[in-house]
Amino acid sequence: MKSLVEWPIERLKGLKAVLCDIDDTLTWEGHLPAVAYQALERLREAGLIVVPITGRPGGWCDHIARMWPVDGVVGENGAFYFCYDVKARRMIRRYWRSDAERSGDAEKLGAIKRQVLAEVPGAAVASDQSYREADLAIDFCEDVKPLPKKHVARIVEIFEEAGAIAKVSSIHVNGWFGDYDKLAMTARMFDEVFSIDIDREAETITFAGDSPNDVPMFAHFPDAVGVANVLEFEDQLASRPRWVTEACGGFGFAELADRIITAKG
Repeated sequence: MKSLVEWPIERLKGLKAVLCDIDDTLTWEGHLPAVAYQALERLREAGLIVVPITGRPGGWCDHIARMWPVDGVVGENGAFYFCYDVKARRMIRRYWRSDAERSGDAEKLGAIKRQVLAEVPGAAVASDQSYREADLAIDFCEDVKPLPKKHVARIVEIFEEAGAIAKVSSIHVNGWFGDYDKLAMTARMFDEVFSIDIDREAETITFAGDSPNDVPMFAHFPDAVGVANVLEFEDQLASRPRWVTEACGGFGFAELADRIITAKG
């Protein structure tokens, strides 16, 4: 991973879109710094498409799509995207799985939840679970005392033994049923909403993230960025971002925004 200052100006000038994780990428120590929120607004004002790509729940994503300075949001690790049409005053909601599939998934995730809580000391259902539409989030350090790595690994095993996909973020283990992830739903959103093929135009899009559940995005976008705290997970990343910020979390994201906006003049 290289410093942002080494990112060629001409490549920065060619960027059309900035994607970003939320937890510990826009936020830091559980809070959203003003400079990070302002960075989103400044990037949009500079003409870029701005889309958070997060593991956070549907309830949060509805609020983000309506009220943040963004062009939409991909939530629950790719379960859906939401875009708010300001002129029509209408929320566009697109899910990967059908209503019937999500209902069946909820029953299976309920069984996984009971097993995790019975087997893994200190684990808890994430505080935002009641706002979720498609996945199960198990908290291992947000509102509980940080769990040992072996306990986090066991949570992942329980999901996978039940046939679910499990991804580790900086605070939760998220699990779901379905063949989607952050990248798959991002591709669908960009095709349907912006008429952009993210395979053909990967070099015009950057993604900023911080943890293992961002690996599909790091792998796809050649100019992906890790905020400085990504280094804590370096040994767990099958694919690493090309660039890394000096600062952590939202302060690092603001650093990235400054670099892009300066390059674009």
